[in-house]
Amino acid sequence: MWVKEYVGRSTARTEQVFSVLADAERWPEWNEGVSKLEMHGPFVAGTSAVMVLPDGTALPFSFTWVEENVGFEDLTEVPDAGVSVRVRHELSPTESGTQITYRCEVDGPDDVAAEVGSAVSADFAEVISALAARAERAGG
Repeated sequence: MWVKEYVGRSTARTEQVFSVLADAERWPEWNEGVSKLEMHGPFVAGTSAVMVLPDGTALPFSFTWVEENVGFEDLTEVPDAGVSVRVRHELSPTESGTQITYRCEVDGPDDVAAEVGSAVSADFAEVISALAARAERAGG
């Protein structure tokens, strides 16, 4: 299993950051790695969705855990590569705002898991910064 965590901070409250995350169909407005997101239900565990990347690749995924003002986890199965990708987006209150942690876990053959994990998470630092900025603008 390949695992990597990315951590950033925002001056926005956890409720503000979660509000931006929970408005999933608007992710393309602040996340350059998403050109479209289509939800097939509410932002709750068990809901499926399709994320379309800038190159047109459509990735079906599902929400496996959603906890208001705490975060969510999504699961993307990639049968052609023989891997499953879990990304946990967790929010923790701090004295000055919110700590934002993205944890990417890829289960499958080690070499493929490392390649897929690195590709999936390559922009996480930028995505966390964009999320923080969006939440800060929304709250201010």
